[in-house]
Amino acid sequence: MDVALMFPGQGSQYPRMAASLYGTDAVFTSVVDEVFELFGEVGSLACDDWLSGAGIDHVSRAQPLLFAVDYALGRTVLSWGVKPVALIGHSAGEVVAVTLAGVFSLEEAVSLVRDRVVSAVPIPSGGMLAVAATEAELLPYLAGDVAIAAVNSARQTMLAGSDEPLAAVRARLEADEFTVVTVPATTPFHSPAMQPAVDEALAAWTVSPRAPKMPVYSGYTGTLMTEHDATSARFWTRQLTDTVYFGPALNDLLAMYDVLLVEAGPGQTLTSFARRTKAVRHGASQVLPLLDASDSVETARARLV
Repeated sequence: MDVALMFPGQGSQYPRMAASLYGTDAVFTSVVDEVFELFGEVGSLACDDWLSGAGIDHVSRAQPLLFAVDYALGRTVLSWGVKPVALIGHSAGEVVAVTLAGVFSLEEAVSLVRDRVVSAVPIPSGGMLAVAATEAELLPYLAGDVAIAAVNSARQTMLAGSDEPLAAVRARLEADEFTVVTVPATTPFHSPAMQPAVDEALAAWTVSPRAPKMPVYSGYTGTLMTEHDATSARFWTRQLTDTVYFGPALNDLLAMYDVLLVEAGPGQTLTSFARRTKAVRHGASQVLPLLDASDSVETARARLV
């Protein structure tokens, strides 16, 4: 069966995610070292916290670490001789997907992520919530700067916003008996609160992206990424405020290919979304998390190689 790789974003991180591979898997280790060296001091500090088991939910840690781990896991799978027919990423994971597809060089991708971190740090504290509801059901609850952050599956939608408005929206949702779960994030990604960061990122834009060399399905358009979007500075910078339509993008991918979806990242967040799709439920496609409960890749490797 053909393979498609999925790369998770903010909210999938956890202390020491995939750290057991560091120093034991040669490809993973060398790629992580390369990424952290490009990040400079930001990478060094993030690496120290990652290996020590410290908290990594702050944007200054989560974003560099998610990029490093996702990208290193993707490169590890490719080193096994796997040739994916398509790539898809969730939020920050989309930068990993397009880097592997040749839109950005590794240096350009690290620069983009580093600029996002720098521009996001001054944003007032906020957060993200996962709600068991449709986008349409949540629209009447939006208030202040709280917005639809992501549509992940038929009844899994994320909200984001600054602390006080988000807490007020949560209270209303819980009073109406919606299931609400806090997403590990201290920055209100994909909400209007991030607009200053978008403006700063656009002003600092220096990279020259290229057309993808393999199919990439974008969570920001909900479909196959075009050359026009891939090469647009505004497309990349506005992602800090735009809604992620991962669910529609994944369904579009599965309408085109019958594949084994491999989640090349920490945890099994995207795996859980994929299992809810009609294609996976009916057996046309399958899903496989790369990391098991002990962060080993051996089970996945045996199935892929």
